[in-house]
Amino acid sequence: MSKLNTYSALIIDDEVSSRKSLSLFLSKYCKKIEVLSMAENIIEAKEKIDALNPDIIFLDIEMPHGNAFDLLDQFSELPFQVIFVTAFSQYAVKAFNLSNASYILKPVDIEELINEVNKACTHIDHSTKWAHTAQLLESIKGKKLNKIVVPLIDGFQVVATNDVLYLEASDNFSMIHLVSGKKLLACRKLKFYEDNLTSSDFCRIHRSSIINIDHVVKYNKGKGGMVTLSSGKQLDVSLSRKSDFLDQFKY
Repeated sequence: MSKLNTYSALIIDDEVSSRKSLSLFLSKYCKKIEVLSMAENIIEAKEKIDALNPDIIFLDIEMPHGNAFDLLDQFSELPFQVIFVTAFSQYAVKAFNLSNASYILKPVDIEELINEVNKACTHIDHSTKWAHTAQLLESIKGKKLNKIVVPLIDGFQVVATNDVLYLEASDNFSMIHLVSGKKLLACRKLKFYEDNLTSSDFCRIHRSSIINIDHVVKYNKGKGGMVTLSSGKQLDVSLSRKSDFLDQFKY
């Protein structure tokens, strides 16, 4: 973990030359980064992440024994910042950018590297200050939450729970849909919010969605059924979640 102004890192890439050159660039241009180790595949990477608990991982996409996303899927939440270092085309990289995943194109541009490292370090500082693993602003046992802290790629935002319509899975992130129509991309998987919000009038109705019960205006029967929220948005209820959903209502 980070200490003083130093941030620990792992480089994960199956190409020896890429690992060495990136390590050299970091030592020369990003002196606050301390490279703890390197890995050439996701099996080795998972072992080193668990053992060393880095602040940042520099991650190639395609590697032996699975790709970068196979590695990230092994974590219920990401306890580190991810900077993809990829030879993918600009069009493919744009897809990552939609999920606010940091990326650097190969061959590595020094200015781009410095910029992405600085953004990752800033996010770590915010996360540390506002409890990196406990994102709930109010945590008194048995008390319904009124606010949550939403960790964003560039900081955080405090949101009233009443202003949340529903949450939607988005790869390793969660898209939070607000009553105002605004959307926030939170740096947490949906499972995190299921664990922490379902005692506060929120219910997971599908593997991809959690809804605010207070905003349910209609339910249509079906195999699983469908809910309509106060915004008019309709969402499917999975058969496996139907019973838990209906238990929220007495009619």
